[in-house]
Amino acid sequence: MKRFGLLISVFMLVVALSIYVVVRLSLPLTEGEISLQKLTNTVVVERDSLGVPTVRGSDRLDVARATGFLHAQDRFFQMDLMRRAAAGELSELLGASNVEFDKRRRIHRMRSVAQKALARSSASERAMMEAYAEGVNAGVQALTVRPFEYLILRTQPERWLPEDTILVAHSMFFRLNDSDASHDASYGRLHEALPEELYRFVTAPGSDWDAPLVGNAMKTPPIPGPAVCDLRSGIVVPDTKALFLPSSFFTEAPAAGSNSWAVAGKRSATGKAIVANDMHLGLDVPNVWYRMRLIVETPAPEEDQVNVTGVTLPGIPVVIAGSNGSLAWGFTNSFGDWSDLVLLEIDPKNASAYRTPNGFRPFDVYTEIIQIAGGEPIRLTVRSTIWGPVIGEDYRGRLRALRWLAHEPEALNLRLAKFERAVSVNEAVSLAPTIGVPPQNLMLADTAGNIGWTIIGRIPRRVGYDPKLPAYWSESETGWKGWVAPHDYPAVINPDSGYVWTANARVVEGELLALIGDGGYLLGARASQIRDALAKLEAATLDNMLAIQLDDRSRLHERWRNLLLAVLSSDRTLSSRRRQLQDIITTWDGRATIDSAGYRMVREFRRQTHDELLSHILQDCGNAEEPIVLNRMNQTEGPLWRLVSEQPSHLLPNIYRNWDHFLLTMADAATASCSHASLAACTWGEINTVLITHPLAKPLPFLSPWLYIHNGPLPGGDYTPRYQRQANGASERFAVSP
Repeated sequence: MKRFGLLISVFMLVVALSIYVVVRLSLPLTEGEISLQKLTNTVVVERDSLGVPTVRGSDRLDVARATGFLHAQDRFFQMDLMRRAAAGELSELLGASNVEFDKRRRIHRMRSVAQKALARSSASERAMMEAYAEGVNAGVQALTVRPFEYLILRTQPERWLPEDTILVAHSMFFRLNDSDASHDASYGRLHEALPEELYRFVTAPGSDWDAPLVGNAMKTPPIPGPAVCDLRSGIVVPDTKALFLPSSFFTEAPAAGSNSWAVAGKRSATGKAIVANDMHLGLDVPNVWYRMRLIVETPAPEEDQVNVTGVTLPGIPVVIAGSNGSLAWGFTNSFGDWSDLVLLEIDPKNASAYRTPNGFRPFDVYTEIIQIAGGEPIRLTVRSTIWGPVIGEDYRGRLRALRWLAHEPEALNLRLAKFERAVSVNEAVSLAPTIGVPPQNLMLADTAGNIGWTIIGRIPRRVGYDPKLPAYWSESETGWKGWVAPHDYPAVINPDSGYVWTANARVVEGELLALIGDGGYLLGARASQIRDALAKLEAATLDNMLAIQLDDRSRLHERWRNLLLAVLSSDRTLSSRRRQLQDIITTWDGRATIDSAGYRMVREFRRQTHDELLSHILQDCGNAEEPIVLNRMNQTEGPLWRLVSEQPSHLLPNIYRNWDHFLLTMADAATASCSHASLAACTWGEINTVLITHPLAKPLPFLSPWLYIHNGPLPGGDYTPRYQRQANGASERFAVSP
């Protein structure tokens, strides 16, 4: 028996050593020389103590080749997953478990879009993507052993094509846009299910938390009266049916968060402008970004020189956010309305045709072949219209097509490379409308102390319909009609305040807001907190920027703490559990720290109140026969706070005696979410645990200790500048003064 155990131990040791050796052999080259085909001159790569490379060459295409080489050696599996996820080709690498995902993505036919975008690219952009692809393929070939993921999957890496760079950009469209127009679907369902006054109240486009760059905070509409909905009497709008909804039907959309701001030279300690940026995305191993410095030193005129530092996205040969020494730039997601649902009218004489402004037209039909590792290929039939692919029926059986910016070849290009040589805020603002990326808030600062904000990316010109709702586009003056002209883009340059900010919330109002649209922009709580912090700085430093990025105060929840304290004080016979709750939230310091039980309890009280109250109102005041699935509903704090502040008797669910009874029940629900005898043990860090893992960690649990970089609690909450949730947080942070 001992001998058998020894043999097992020896076997496991041999396996472990074999894995170690193989992984070591698949690591990138970090010293020596290598010859790349088509390289015109020597390129020097230097890595600092953290492994961050500086690439120095005399030709921009040579630098692109070297960038591709480095990306491939360090991150090829990541790049491969991004292009495959966008194109719907994961099954070919990972097997049959990904078929349903691939089917959903193949509807978009992104590889075809990428090929068209590549064909219409300028000669210089195409040359850079081709040079980059050459470098990527050379980087994979130069590895002693292919990346370990491919050894585990028992397959070989596929060659990188120039069009794959555009597919990587498409992968960010999927991350950052409403890729199935679920926001429109939610609003459309509510619009048809609710009385108009109640619909306007629930879907208010803003609140007192708004902090736009242009305009003011929006007022929440008045609470609809009992003639619209009366939960106490059971009398609702005549001739309506109750919604058949599960408990907590109306669940608030998960928050997200990115921050970016700029401080003008006149308000900084050095007299130079500053850009601060922390983009929040899903957290994975490896991180989405790849830090680099790219230098092009040529004997040509000075304007041809490049010296840019920042974060790149593996798969794309340019710096995405950073500084070139003259100009600094960063991004936050705009959450504009970049996708629409088009209702289709089918020809009653021909189910294969739909109405267009020029009469009925047959669907375009494509066959997509999904290759499956270890299995037989699957054929998928995709129908498409002049507006975009058919994505199925709505709850009323109406066929719908999707019009999405990512389907437009004109909306993708590599012109972000022009920022490498841009020298001023004004120049960058003029370039922004021509650059093909998922539309973002662009934050800018230059060496002259100037700052600015605008939208980067193409903006469609929408006419003849409400972009928030599904609509028929069969009339000639309805739909997307070209692009918004560059001179009509919203922009703020050198405001008197000396600072600009964004945090995924509404940034403008009126006609400018109509241009950008509402694709589910976020509550303005983070934006207002950042704005107010900037307003207090007279001589801003880089350390001040980091302090704001790490601010974990939750101002939104302070008023909910006060409400909870008020209702607890009205209870003359406080139970032991309620007394614990009162003590904890009385001493809460307002921060979302990992050891804070106060934040967790106040947050849970708000969440329970939100879901319970709005669920009852929608259930009893609507006329839908089936549950409604809501997505990207991010402005419900305004209506909710108005309800709990004004406490209208007719909108109190009739299972509660009075508003104190309702709120105390929600307080009990909050404490019931804690399984510990002492509420003090129910800290925020106990549930805000972050596991940052490699994509293969779950299917290969025996390797998981080597495939994650963090497993534990992190501070920061839903509505704090230091936004942090279990699978989402800051993917990078920087503050730079060009």
